[in-house]
Amino acid sequence: MPPTVNVKSVTSNVGWSVLSKTSTFGLKFVTVPILARILTPEEFGAVAVALTVVQFLAMIGGAGLTSALVIQREEDMETVHSVFWANLAISCLMALGLFIGADFFAALLGAPEAAYLLKVMSFLIPLQLGGDVAYSLLARRMNFSKDAVWSMISESLGAVVAVVLAIFGWGVWALMAQLFASALVRLCGLYAVSHYLPRFVFNPGRVLGLGRFSLGMMGSEVANFITFQSPMVIISRYLGLADAGAYSAANRFASIPNQVVLSAVMGVLFPAFSGMMHDKERRSQALMFSTQVTTVLLAPMMFGIWALAEPAMRVLFGQQWAYAWPVLGLLALSKGILTPCSTFIPYLKGVGHGRALFWSAIIRAIATCVAVAYGAASGSLINAMIWLCIVNAVTLVGYSWAVFRADGTPFLKGLYISSRPMLAALVMALVVRFLLDTWGGMIPNEVLQILVGAAVGGMIYCLLVILLERDLLRKIYTLIKNRRKNSAVDSSE
Repeated sequence: MPPTVNVKSVTSNVGWSVLSKTSTFGLKFVTVPILARILTPEEFGAVAVALTVVQFLAMIGGAGLTSALVIQREEDMETVHSVFWANLAISCLMALGLFIGADFFAALLGAPEAAYLLKVMSFLIPLQLGGDVAYSLLARRMNFSKDAVWSMISESLGAVVAVVLAIFGWGVWALMAQLFASALVRLCGLYAVSHYLPRFVFNPGRVLGLGRFSLGMMGSEVANFITFQSPMVIISRYLGLADAGAYSAANRFASIPNQVVLSAVMGVLFPAFSGMMHDKERRSQALMFSTQVTTVLLAPMMFGIWALAEPAMRVLFGQQWAYAWPVLGLLALSKGILTPCSTFIPYLKGVGHGRALFWSAIIRAIATCVAVAYGAASGSLINAMIWLCIVNAVTLVGYSWAVFRADGTPFLKGLYISSRPMLAALVMALVVRFLLDTWGGMIPNEVLQILVGAAVGGMIYCLLVILLERDLLRKIYTLIKNRRKNSAVDSSE
Protein backbone atom coordinates (compact mmCIF):
# COMPACT_ATOMS: atom_id res chain seq x y z
CA MET A 1 0.00 0.00 0.00
CA PRO A 2 1.25 3.54 -0.70
CA PRO A 3 1.99 5.57 2.43
CA THR A 4 -0.79 7.61 3.98
CA VAL A 5 -1.07 11.04 2.35
CA ASN A 6 -1.59 13.87 4.80
CA VAL A 7 -0.68 17.52 5.16
CA LYS A 8 2.54 16.71 7.00
CA SER A 9 3.78 14.25 4.37
CA VAL A 10 2.83 16.52 1.47
CA THR A 11 4.40 19.67 2.94
CA SER A 12 7.52 17.78 3.98
CA ASN A 13 8.05 16.34 0.51
CA VAL A 14 7.22 19.64 -1.18
CA GLY A 15 9.80 21.23 1.08
CA TRP A 16 12.47 18.76 0.04
CA SER A 17 11.61 19.13 -3.64
CA VAL A 18 11.65 22.92 -3.46
CA LEU A 19 14.96 22.75 -1.59
CA SER A 20 16.52 20.67 -4.37
CA LYS A 21 15.31 23.09 -7.04
CA THR A 22 16.27 26.16 -5.02
CA SER A 23 19.77 24.87 -4.40
CA THR A 24 20.38 24.54 -8.13
CA PHE A 25 18.60 27.84 -8.85
CA GLY A 26 21.52 29.93 -7.63
CA LEU A 27 23.99 27.94 -9.72
CA LYS A 28 21.83 28.11 -12.85
CA PHE A 29 21.22 31.80 -12.23
CA VAL A 30 24.97 32.24 -12.61
CA THR A 31 25.84 29.56 -15.18
CA VAL A 32 23.21 30.38 -17.81
CA PRO A 33 24.41 34.00 -18.21
CA ILE A 34 28.05 32.84 -18.17
CA LEU A 35 27.39 30.33 -20.93
CA ALA A 36 25.43 32.93 -22.88
CA ARG A 37 28.40 35.30 -22.75
CA ILE A 38 30.85 32.64 -23.94
CA LEU A 39 28.74 30.77 -26.51
CA THR A 40 26.99 32.13 -29.58
CA PRO A 41 23.22 32.21 -30.22
CA GLU A 42 23.76 29.66 -33.02
CA GLU A 43 25.41 27.21 -30.60
CA PHE A 44 22.57 27.60 -28.10
CA GLY A 45 20.06 27.11 -30.89
CA ALA A 46 21.72 23.98 -32.30
CA VAL A 47 21.73 22.18 -28.93
CA ALA A 48 18.22 23.34 -28.07
CA VAL A 49 16.77 22.09 -31.36
CA ALA A 50 18.55 18.72 -31.07
CA LEU A 51 17.47 18.31 -27.45
CA THR A 52 13.84 18.82 -28.49
CA VAL A 53 13.93 15.60 -30.54
CA VAL A 54 15.70 13.66 -27.78
CA GLN A 55 13.22 14.73 -25.12
CA PHE A 56 10.27 13.90 -27.37
CA LEU A 57 11.50 10.38 -28.11
CA ALA A 58 12.42 9.79 -24.47
CA MET A 59 8.91 10.79 -23.42
CA ILE A 60 7.31 8.44 -25.96
CA GLY A 61 9.70 5.68 -24.94
CA GLY A 62 8.50 5.83 -21.36
CA ALA A 63 4.90 5.46 -22.61
CA GLY A 64 3.56 6.45 -19.20
CA LEU A 65 4.36 3.02 -17.72
CA THR A 66 6.29 4.42 -14.80
CA SER A 67 3.48 6.87 -14.00
CA ALA A 68 1.16 3.86 -13.80
CA LEU A 69 3.49 2.34 -11.20
CA VAL A 70 2.98 5.34 -8.92
CA ILE A 71 -0.77 4.85 -8.56
CA GLN A 72 -0.72 1.04 -8.11
CA ARG A 73 -2.15 -0.02 -4.76
CA GLU A 74 0.58 -2.59 -4.17
CA GLU A 75 4.27 -2.48 -4.96
CA ASP A 76 4.39 -5.67 -7.00
CA MET A 77 8.03 -6.32 -7.88
CA GLU A 78 7.21 -8.55 -10.85
CA THR A 79 5.39 -5.60 -12.41
CA VAL A 80 8.24 -3.24 -11.50
CA HIS A 81 10.87 -5.47 -13.12
CA SER A 82 8.69 -5.92 -16.21
CA VAL A 83 8.31 -2.17 -16.62
CA PHE A 84 12.08 -1.71 -16.24
CA TRP A 85 12.88 -4.11 -19.09
CA ALA A 86 10.11 -2.71 -21.28
CA ASN A 87 11.47 0.81 -20.74
CA LEU A 88 15.03 -0.30 -21.46
CA ALA A 89 14.10 -2.08 -24.68
CA ILE A 90 12.00 0.82 -25.93
CA SER A 91 14.68 3.39 -25.06
CA CYS A 92 17.38 1.45 -26.91
CA LEU A 93 15.19 1.16 -30.00
CA MET A 94 14.44 4.90 -29.83
CA ALA A 95 18.15 5.71 -29.52
CA LEU A 96 18.99 3.49 -32.50
CA GLY A 97 16.26 5.05 -34.62
CA LEU A 98 17.44 8.57 -33.79
CA PHE A 99 21.07 7.71 -34.53
CA ILE A 100 20.20 6.27 -37.93
CA GLY A 101 17.70 9.00 -38.81
CA ALA A 102 19.65 11.97 -37.42
CA ASP A 103 20.02 13.65 -40.82
CA PHE A 104 16.30 13.33 -41.53
CA PHE A 105 15.22 14.71 -38.15
CA ALA A 106 17.69 17.60 -38.32
CA ALA A 107 16.43 18.60 -41.78
CA LEU A 108 12.83 18.28 -40.59
CA LEU A 109 13.54 20.78 -37.81
CA GLY A 110 15.17 23.22 -40.22
CA ALA A 111 18.62 22.71 -38.67
CA PRO A 112 20.55 20.21 -40.89
CA GLU A 113 23.81 21.43 -39.32
CA ALA A 114 22.69 19.89 -35.98
CA ALA A 115 22.58 16.29 -37.33
CA TYR A 116 25.90 15.33 -35.74
CA LEU A 117 24.60 16.54 -32.37
CA LEU A 118 21.52 14.36 -32.72
CA LYS A 119 23.67 11.28 -33.25
CA VAL A 120 25.60 11.93 -30.06
CA MET A 121 22.53 12.92 -28.06
CA SER A 122 20.69 9.71 -29.03
CA PHE A 123 22.64 8.03 -26.21
CA LEU A 124 20.87 10.32 -23.74
CA ILE A 125 17.57 8.47 -24.23
CA PRO A 126 18.55 5.27 -22.33
CA LEU A 127 20.24 7.38 -19.65
CA GLN A 128 17.08 9.44 -19.10
CA LEU A 129 14.61 6.54 -19.22
CA GLY A 130 16.86 4.20 -17.26
CA GLY A 131 16.11 5.94 -13.97
CA ASP A 132 12.33 6.26 -14.37
CA VAL A 133 11.47 3.07 -12.49
CA ALA A 134 13.71 3.96 -9.54
CA TYR A 135 12.17 7.45 -9.39
CA SER A 136 8.64 6.01 -9.51
CA LEU A 137 9.41 3.82 -6.50
CA LEU A 138 10.58 6.87 -4.55
CA ALA A 139 7.50 8.83 -5.65
CA ARG A 140 4.97 6.18 -4.61
CA ARG A 141 6.75 5.93 -1.24
CA MET A 142 6.58 9.76 -0.93
CA ASN A 143 10.32 9.72 -0.33
CA PHE A 144 11.35 12.83 -2.22
CA SER A 145 14.15 13.81 0.14
CA LYS A 146 16.51 11.23 -1.35
CA ASP A 147 15.62 12.25 -4.88
CA ALA A 148 16.18 15.88 -3.91
CA VAL A 149 19.76 15.24 -2.82
CA TRP A 150 20.72 13.57 -6.08
CA SER A 151 18.93 16.20 -8.12
CA MET A 152 21.09 18.83 -6.43
CA ILE A 153 24.26 16.84 -7.03
CA SER A 154 23.55 15.99 -10.67
CA GLU A 155 22.38 19.46 -11.72
CA SER A 156 25.22 21.20 -9.91
CA LEU A 157 27.89 18.91 -11.34
CA GLY A 158 26.48 19.28 -14.86
CA ALA A 159 26.44 23.07 -14.61
CA VAL A 160 30.02 23.20 -13.33
CA VAL A 161 31.23 20.90 -16.11
CA ALA A 162 29.54 23.09 -18.73
CA VAL A 163 31.06 26.33 -17.47
CA VAL A 164 34.57 24.88 -17.12
CA LEU A 165 34.53 23.39 -20.62
CA ALA A 166 33.05 26.57 -22.12
CA ILE A 167 35.82 28.65 -20.56
CA PHE A 168 38.42 26.33 -22.11
CA GLY A 169 36.87 26.80 -25.53
CA TRP A 170 34.87 23.59 -26.01
CA GLY A 171 31.96 25.56 -27.46
CA VAL A 172 28.84 23.55 -28.13
CA TRP A 173 30.37 20.45 -26.51
CA ALA A 174 30.22 22.20 -23.14
CA LEU A 175 26.42 22.11 -23.31
CA MET A 176 26.53 18.48 -24.44
CA ALA A 177 28.76 17.51 -21.54
CA GLN A 178 26.35 19.19 -19.14
CA LEU A 179 23.47 17.03 -20.34
CA PHE A 180 25.39 13.75 -20.15
CA ALA A 181 27.02 14.47 -16.79
CA SER A 182 23.70 15.38 -15.15
CA ALA A 183 21.88 12.38 -16.62
CA LEU A 184 24.56 9.85 -15.65
CA VAL A 185 24.98 11.10 -12.07
CA ARG A 186 21.21 11.22 -11.51
CA LEU A 187 20.79 7.70 -12.91
CA CYS A 188 23.37 6.25 -10.52
CA GLY A 189 21.99 8.21 -7.58
CA LEU A 190 18.38 7.11 -8.09
CA TYR A 191 19.31 3.43 -8.05
CA ALA A 192 21.50 3.91 -5.00
CA VAL A 193 18.80 5.58 -2.86
CA SER A 194 15.81 3.53 -4.09
CA HIS A 195 17.67 0.25 -3.39
CA TYR A 196 16.17 -1.12 -6.57
CA LEU A 197 18.08 -3.87 -8.34
CA PRO A 198 16.58 -5.08 -11.64
CA ARG A 199 16.06 -8.81 -11.98
CA PHE A 200 15.62 -10.84 -15.16
CA VAL A 201 11.85 -11.05 -14.78
CA PHE A 202 9.46 -10.00 -17.52
CA ASN A 203 5.72 -10.57 -17.60
CA PRO A 204 4.12 -9.12 -20.76
CA GLY A 205 0.68 -9.38 -19.16
CA ARG A 206 1.71 -7.03 -16.34
CA VAL A 207 2.99 -4.45 -18.82
CA LEU A 208 -0.14 -4.70 -20.94
CA GLY A 209 -2.24 -4.34 -17.80
CA LEU A 210 -0.77 -0.89 -17.30
CA GLY A 211 -1.28 -0.06 -20.97
CA ARG A 212 -4.67 1.64 -20.73
CA PHE A 213 -3.51 4.17 -18.16
CA SER A 214 -0.06 4.60 -19.70
CA LEU A 215 -1.38 5.22 -23.22
CA GLY A 216 -3.73 7.90 -21.91
CA MET A 217 -0.87 9.53 -20.06
CA MET A 218 1.36 9.28 -23.12
CA GLY A 219 -1.24 11.04 -25.26
CA SER A 220 -1.52 13.98 -22.87
CA GLU A 221 2.24 14.08 -22.31
CA VAL A 222 2.87 14.19 -26.06
CA ALA A 223 0.42 17.09 -26.37
CA ASN A 224 2.05 18.92 -23.44
CA PHE A 225 5.47 18.35 -24.93
CA ILE A 226 4.32 19.81 -28.25
CA THR A 227 2.96 22.81 -26.35
CA PHE A 228 6.26 23.51 -24.61
CA GLN A 229 8.71 22.57 -27.36
CA SER A 230 6.92 23.47 -30.60
CA PRO A 231 7.90 27.17 -30.37
CA MET A 232 11.58 26.14 -30.61
CA VAL A 233 10.98 24.05 -33.73
CA ILE A 234 8.75 26.67 -35.37
CA ILE A 235 11.22 29.48 -34.67
CA SER A 236 14.11 27.42 -36.02
CA ARG A 237 12.27 26.66 -39.26
CA TYR A 238 10.85 30.14 -39.86
CA LEU A 239 13.50 32.42 -38.37
CA GLY A 240 16.77 30.44 -38.21
CA LEU A 241 19.15 29.16 -35.55
CA ALA A 242 20.15 32.62 -34.28
CA ASP A 243 16.58 33.45 -33.24
CA ALA A 244 16.17 29.90 -31.94
CA GLY A 245 19.26 30.50 -29.79
CA ALA A 246 17.86 33.79 -28.50
CA TYR A 247 14.60 32.05 -27.65
CA SER A 248 16.47 29.18 -25.96
CA ALA A 249 18.64 31.44 -23.80
CA ALA A 250 15.69 33.62 -22.76
CA ASN A 251 13.52 30.58 -22.13
CA ARG A 252 16.19 28.94 -19.97
CA PHE A 253 16.34 31.97 -17.73
CA ALA A 254 12.59 32.65 -17.67
CA SER A 255 11.95 29.00 -16.76
CA ILE A 256 14.13 29.04 -13.64
CA PRO A 257 11.28 30.08 -11.27
CA ASN A 258 9.13 27.27 -12.69
CA GLN A 259 11.96 24.82 -12.17
CA VAL A 260 12.37 25.95 -8.57
CA VAL A 261 8.71 25.87 -7.55
CA LEU A 262 6.49 24.24 -10.13
CA SER A 263 8.52 21.18 -11.06
CA ALA A 264 9.07 20.40 -7.38
CA VAL A 265 5.41 20.81 -6.45
CA MET A 266 4.07 18.86 -9.44
CA GLY A 267 6.21 15.82 -8.65
CA VAL A 268 4.76 15.60 -5.13
CA LEU A 269 1.16 16.55 -5.95
CA PHE A 270 0.63 13.73 -8.46
CA PRO A 271 0.94 10.90 -5.88
CA ALA A 272 -0.70 13.12 -3.25
CA PHE A 273 -3.84 13.73 -5.34
CA SER A 274 -3.84 10.04 -6.22
CA GLY A 275 -4.13 9.25 -2.50
CA MET A 276 -7.16 11.59 -2.25
CA MET A 277 -8.90 10.18 -5.33
CA HIS A 278 -12.01 9.01 -3.46
CA ASP A 279 -12.30 11.96 -1.03
CA LYS A 280 -13.94 14.76 -3.06
CA GLU A 281 -14.04 17.41 -0.34
CA ARG A 282 -10.44 16.85 0.69
CA ARG A 283 -9.07 16.87 -2.84
CA SER A 284 -11.07 20.01 -3.76
CA GLN A 285 -9.62 21.84 -0.79
CA ALA A 286 -6.14 20.59 -1.65
CA LEU A 287 -6.56 21.69 -5.28
CA MET A 288 -7.56 25.25 -4.40
CA PHE A 289 -5.00 25.65 -1.61
CA SER A 290 -2.08 24.30 -3.65
CA THR A 291 -3.11 26.41 -6.65
CA GLN A 292 -3.27 29.60 -4.57
CA VAL A 293 0.08 28.94 -2.88
CA THR A 294 1.95 28.17 -6.10
CA THR A 295 0.41 31.21 -7.81
CA VAL A 296 1.38 33.47 -4.89
CA LEU A 297 4.96 32.23 -5.18
CA LEU A 298 5.36 32.03 -8.96
CA ALA A 299 3.36 34.97 -10.32
CA PRO A 300 5.51 37.78 -8.83
CA MET A 301 8.68 36.08 -10.11
CA MET A 302 7.40 35.79 -13.67
CA PHE A 303 5.81 39.23 -13.90
CA GLY A 304 8.83 40.69 -12.13
CA ILE A 305 11.11 39.31 -14.87
CA TRP A 306 8.83 40.95 -17.44
CA ALA A 307 9.04 44.30 -15.66
CA LEU A 308 12.86 44.17 -15.38
CA ALA A 309 13.65 42.36 -18.64
CA GLU A 310 15.50 45.21 -20.38
CA PRO A 311 18.17 45.93 -17.74
CA ALA A 312 18.29 42.25 -16.72
CA MET A 313 19.15 41.05 -20.23
CA ARG A 314 22.09 43.43 -20.50
CA VAL A 315 23.42 42.75 -17.01
CA LEU A 316 23.08 38.97 -17.08
CA PHE A 317 23.66 38.00 -20.71
CA GLY A 318 25.86 40.77 -22.06
CA GLN A 319 25.54 43.25 -24.88
CA GLN A 320 25.44 40.60 -27.64
CA TRP A 321 22.04 39.49 -26.28
CA ALA A 322 20.65 42.95 -25.52
CA TYR A 323 18.44 42.89 -28.63
CA ALA A 324 16.52 39.92 -27.19
CA TRP A 325 15.24 41.61 -24.03
CA PRO A 326 11.64 41.81 -25.36
CA VAL A 327 11.80 38.04 -25.93
CA LEU A 328 12.78 37.46 -22.30
CA GLY A 329 10.04 39.78 -21.08
CA LEU A 330 7.30 38.27 -23.25
CA LEU A 331 8.33 34.71 -22.37
CA ALA A 332 8.14 35.55 -18.66
CA LEU A 333 4.77 37.22 -19.22
CA SER A 334 3.43 34.16 -21.08
CA LYS A 335 4.51 31.88 -18.23
CA GLY A 336 3.14 34.25 -15.61
CA ILE A 337 -0.31 34.19 -17.22
CA LEU A 338 -0.47 30.43 -16.70
CA THR A 339 0.63 30.34 -13.06
CA PRO A 340 -2.94 29.66 -11.81
CA CYS A 341 -2.85 26.46 -13.92
CA SER A 342 0.26 25.17 -12.18
CA THR A 343 -1.44 22.34 -10.27
CA PHE A 344 -3.97 21.32 -12.91
CA ILE A 345 -1.93 18.60 -14.64
CA PRO A 346 -0.99 16.65 -11.46
CA TYR A 347 -4.59 17.04 -10.25
CA LEU A 348 -6.14 15.57 -13.40
CA LYS A 349 -3.53 12.79 -13.49
CA GLY A 350 -3.87 11.96 -9.81
CA VAL A 351 -7.67 11.78 -9.60
CA GLY A 352 -8.13 9.84 -12.84
CA HIS A 353 -9.64 12.49 -15.13
CA GLY A 354 -7.58 11.26 -18.06
CA ARG A 355 -10.09 12.33 -20.71
CA ALA A 356 -10.21 15.95 -19.50
CA LEU A 357 -6.41 15.99 -19.27
CA PHE A 358 -6.03 14.55 -22.77
CA TRP A 359 -8.40 16.90 -24.58
CA SER A 360 -7.21 19.97 -22.67
CA ALA A 361 -3.63 19.13 -23.64
CA ILE A 362 -4.55 18.49 -27.29
CA ILE A 363 -6.45 21.75 -27.70
CA ARG A 364 -3.68 23.70 -25.99
CA ALA A 365 -0.99 22.13 -28.19
CA ILE A 366 -2.87 22.96 -31.40
CA ALA A 367 -3.58 26.52 -30.29
CA THR A 368 0.07 27.10 -29.31
CA CYS A 369 1.45 25.77 -32.60
CA VAL A 370 -0.96 27.83 -34.69
CA ALA A 371 -0.41 31.03 -32.70
CA VAL A 372 3.41 30.87 -32.66
CA ALA A 373 3.56 29.86 -36.34
CA TYR A 374 1.30 32.77 -37.26
CA GLY A 375 3.54 35.20 -35.36
CA ALA A 376 6.77 33.73 -36.74
CA ALA A 377 5.43 33.73 -40.31
CA SER A 378 5.43 37.52 -40.15
CA GLY A 379 9.21 37.31 -39.80
CA SER A 380 9.46 38.48 -36.19
CA LEU A 381 10.41 36.56 -33.05
CA ILE A 382 8.72 39.23 -30.95
CA ASN A 383 5.43 38.76 -32.81
CA ALA A 384 5.65 35.02 -32.15
CA MET A 385 6.07 35.71 -28.42
CA ILE A 386 3.14 38.14 -28.38
CA TRP A 387 0.90 35.49 -29.89
CA LEU A 388 2.18 33.00 -27.31
CA CYS A 389 0.98 35.37 -24.58
CA ILE A 390 -2.43 35.67 -26.26
CA VAL A 391 -2.94 31.93 -26.58
CA ASN A 392 -1.84 31.40 -22.96
CA ALA A 393 -4.46 33.89 -21.77
CA VAL A 394 -7.12 31.90 -23.63
CA THR A 395 -5.63 28.68 -22.24
CA LEU A 396 -5.97 30.00 -18.67
CA VAL A 397 -9.73 30.36 -19.09
CA GLY A 398 -10.22 27.09 -20.96
CA TYR A 399 -8.01 24.99 -18.68
CA SER A 400 -9.65 26.44 -15.57
CA TRP A 401 -13.09 25.61 -16.95
CA ALA A 402 -12.08 21.99 -17.63
CA VAL A 403 -10.49 21.44 -14.22
CA PHE A 404 -13.13 23.15 -12.09
CA ARG A 405 -15.86 21.35 -14.03
CA ALA A 406 -14.16 18.00 -13.33
CA ASP A 407 -13.76 18.95 -9.67
CA GLY A 408 -17.33 20.24 -9.24
CA THR A 409 -16.17 23.76 -8.29
CA PRO A 410 -18.17 26.73 -9.70
CA PHE A 411 -16.12 28.02 -12.62
CA LEU A 412 -16.23 31.78 -12.01
CA LYS A 413 -15.58 31.36 -8.29
CA GLY A 414 -12.66 29.01 -8.89
CA LEU A 415 -11.16 31.20 -11.63
CA TYR A 416 -11.40 34.33 -9.47
CA ILE A 417 -9.84 32.78 -6.37
CA SER A 418 -7.04 31.01 -8.25
CA SER A 419 -6.21 34.01 -10.49
CA ARG A 420 -6.35 36.72 -7.84
CA PRO A 421 -2.65 36.44 -6.84
CA MET A 422 -1.70 36.50 -10.53
CA LEU A 423 -3.67 39.70 -11.09
CA ALA A 424 -2.00 41.27 -8.04
CA ALA A 425 1.40 40.37 -9.51
CA LEU A 426 0.40 41.91 -12.84
CA VAL A 427 -0.57 45.17 -11.14
CA MET A 428 2.76 45.17 -9.31
CA ALA A 429 4.70 44.61 -12.54
CA LEU A 430 2.85 47.38 -14.40
CA VAL A 431 3.68 49.84 -11.61
CA VAL A 432 7.36 48.84 -11.60
CA ARG A 433 7.56 49.05 -15.38
CA PHE A 434 5.95 52.51 -15.35
CA LEU A 435 8.35 53.76 -12.66
CA LEU A 436 11.40 52.48 -14.56
CA ASP A 437 10.24 53.94 -17.86
CA THR A 438 9.50 57.29 -16.24
CA TRP A 439 12.34 57.73 -13.74
CA GLY A 440 14.73 54.89 -14.57
CA GLY A 441 17.07 57.34 -16.28
CA MET A 442 17.81 58.84 -12.89
CA ILE A 443 19.48 55.53 -11.98
CA PRO A 444 22.24 55.17 -14.61
CA ASN A 445 23.54 51.86 -13.24
CA GLU A 446 21.47 48.95 -14.62
CA VAL A 447 22.29 46.73 -11.65
CA LEU A 448 20.81 49.36 -9.35
CA GLN A 449 17.76 49.60 -11.61
CA ILE A 450 17.17 45.87 -11.11
CA LEU A 451 17.68 46.06 -7.34
CA VAL A 452 15.46 49.12 -6.91
CA GLY A 453 12.78 47.68 -9.17
CA ALA A 454 12.81 44.35 -7.31
CA ALA A 455 12.62 46.09 -3.92
CA VAL A 456 9.75 48.36 -4.94
CA GLY A 457 7.91 45.47 -6.62
CA GLY A 458 8.36 43.27 -3.57
CA MET A 459 6.86 45.87 -1.26
CA ILE A 460 3.91 46.52 -3.57
CA TYR A 461 3.19 42.82 -3.99
CA CYS A 462 3.42 42.07 -0.26
CA LEU A 463 0.93 44.86 0.43
CA LEU A 464 -1.47 43.54 -2.21
CA VAL A 465 -1.24 39.99 -0.88
CA ILE A 466 -1.96 41.17 2.67
CA LEU A 467 -5.01 43.07 1.42
CA LEU A 468 -6.37 40.40 -0.95
CA GLU A 469 -5.23 37.04 0.43
CA ARG A 470 -5.88 37.28 4.17
CA ASP A 471 -7.82 33.99 4.23
CA LEU A 472 -4.96 32.20 2.50
CA LEU A 473 -2.40 33.70 4.86
CA ARG A 474 -4.48 32.56 7.84
CA LYS A 475 -4.59 29.01 6.43
CA ILE A 476 -0.83 28.99 5.95
CA TYR A 477 -0.28 30.35 9.47
CA THR A 478 -2.60 27.71 10.95
CA LEU A 479 -0.85 24.98 8.97
CA ILE A 480 2.59 26.07 10.20
CA LYS A 481 1.32 26.40 13.77
CA ASN A 482 -0.23 22.92 13.77
CA ARG A 483 2.86 21.44 12.17
CA ARG A 484 5.09 22.90 14.89
CA LYS A 485 2.68 21.68 17.55
CA ASN A 486 2.66 18.15 16.11
CA SER A 487 6.45 18.18 15.85
CA ALA A 488 6.71 19.19 19.49
CA VAL A 489 4.36 16.36 20.52
CA ASP A 490 6.36 13.84 18.46
CA SER A 491 9.60 15.03 20.07
CA SER A 492 8.20 14.71 23.59
CA GLU A 493 7.12 11.14 22.88
